Amino acid sequence: MTIADSQTNRATADATDAGAADAITTGPAFEPLAADFYGFENALSAEERDFIVRLRAFLDAEVRPIVDEHWERGQWFPRSVVTGLAELGVFGQPWEETRRFRNSAVFRGWVALELGRVDASVATLVGMQNGLVMGAIAVGGSPEQRAEWLPRFASGELLGAFALTEPFSGSDSAQGLRTTAERDGDIWTINGAKRWIGSGSISDATIVWAKDVADGQVKGFIVPTSTPGYAAKRIERKGALRIVQNADITFTDMRVPEANRLQNANSFRETAAVLRLTRAEVAWAAIGNSVGAYEAAVAYAKERVQFGKPIAHHQLIQELLAKSLGNITASIGLTTRVSQMLDEGVQRDEHSALAKEFATSRMRETVAWCREAMGGNGIVLDYGAMRAFADAEALYSYEGTREMNTLIVGRAITGKSAFV
Repeated sequence: MTIADSQTNRATADATDAGAADAITTGPAFEPLAADFYGFENALSAEERDFIVRLRAFLDAEVRPIVDEHWERGQWFPRSVVTGLAELGVFGQPWEETRRFRNSAVFRGWVALELGRVDASVATLVGMQNGLVMGAIAVGGSPEQRAEWLPRFASGELLGAFALTEPFSGSDSAQGLRTTAERDGDIWTINGAKRWIGSGSISDATIVWAKDVADGQVKGFIVPTSTPGYAAKRIERKGALRIVQNADITFTDMRVPEANRLQNANSFRETAAVLRLTRAEVAWAAIGNSVGAYEAAVAYAKERVQFGKPIAHHQLIQELLAKSLGNITASIGLTTRVSQMLDEGVQRDEHSALAKEFATSRMRETVAWCREAMGGNGIVLDYGAMRAFADAEALYSYEGTREMNTLIVGRAITGKSAFV
């Protein structure tokens, strides 16, 4: 029996209320994760814990049974997964039309952890939809744009993508964007290319960042993917986050009306503000990825018999598990505080950068130790660690590499910029 088998025994709860984040329903009791060794989850409210129970039930019923097959094939989730997450209220949590946040950043972090615990790809999907796409509209959009677009993304009617990274511009996006936007009256003409755009080949609308030819500043645009001149091709042969449909996108004389330009996004400062809001949630998702591998390794150690007894009896296996739990616990503590700082309005770039760098680096160690604890079986998807091991490489790199986040923190420490 594997960890996947044991976790399907949880009782399931109905997930039908689109406003579910605010309501308590009857159902299974909340069970703290064994990997939450210091009990951080206990700080969640009763309503938040109830939401976590229903989220776990949905993930166990709709995602866990299909995830390995879809990962192996590089195949996108059924649309029912997107619809179910929307009905549960996952997409509607961070933003409303007139308010920035509807829930605490700590709670949103635990949601990201729970998603990442089952699958890093579904955590990435929610992070893109909630944080990057809806976040860009909430931060950079006018009241009219927020009213028009946010409910459509929150309901799952529209699947979004966030197009910033380019073939020759990643870490240097603030200065290095080559995609251009040129205005003529009420029409903008966009030309250029983007790379590694999650959901870029299957999204209904994409947030496109381009440099204004007139003033050299970065502007944001809401672009329906049916727009003439928008062409996306899925990136093949990935070894991580294989379910996420990353794409190369080209824009050829693509005409976008002024009404679709984010009216309050007039420089890279607004782009950076969106990334600041989402970077800590990537750290939470990375912790979830670690937790999923850790749970699989603990279950395996209790079941796998060698030398006449389960390998959980062996000192070296216990060492691997203890080190993994230490990484998880330290990461939860750090990201909890960073999320609290976001709620308090005092989080700065260096705070989210340190959280992302630390949590993803510790994740990389943890998933390797958990896979190691399984020996040869650890490289087989059926045992629950290999997918987390592979997906860790993508989480480690996107939304700021370790090196770039280290330089952000280093600049805060020394007051000196080491960027080229």
